[in-house]
Amino acid sequence: MTAAVDESALRDAAATFCTGVAVITAMSEGEPVGMSVQSFVSLSIDPPLASFSPSRTSRSWPRIRSAGRLAVNVLAADQSELSRRFAVSGGDKFHRVDWERGENGAPLLAGALTCFEADIQYEVPGGDHTIAIVRLTRAQPLRTAEPLVYFRRGYHRIAATDQA
Repeated sequence: MTAAVDESALRDAAATFCTGVAVITAMSEGEPVGMSVQSFVSLSIDPPLASFSPSRTSRSWPRIRSAGRLAVNVLAADQSELSRRFAVSGGDKFHRVDWERGENGAPLLAGALTCFEADIQYEVPGGDHTIAIVRLTRAQPLRTAEPLVYFRRGYHRIAATDQA
């Protein structure tokens, strides 16, 4: 029998894993919808697949799921406020946010490092989250800048280091 992992210890340990930050966007019933995630990851180059894991309590995810198509906007270090805006429930997250429609219709956020456009393939249950698997249909690097990273429950910038 395996002992249960202490939830507080698990949260503290998971917070030591540095992740990038992205905003998942879509058009739902003619309106833009979006949410911040720290779980975006490339799964496969052939076929081009990626995943992210929205919370099962997310109000945005059902609207994004129903759209079927989405964009993954990888945020730059100077976009922490944008991530905070899309991390909260409710309100007009797109108020005063510059964006344009991608080829698949999903909002591409101005200033993002990279935008991926994708079609939702399927979901897998993942405890208190769901694991969304998407097929990438377009990848567009937009600017050269440092990425926004999430570490120990806060936003950070990557410090320049010597290359090995």
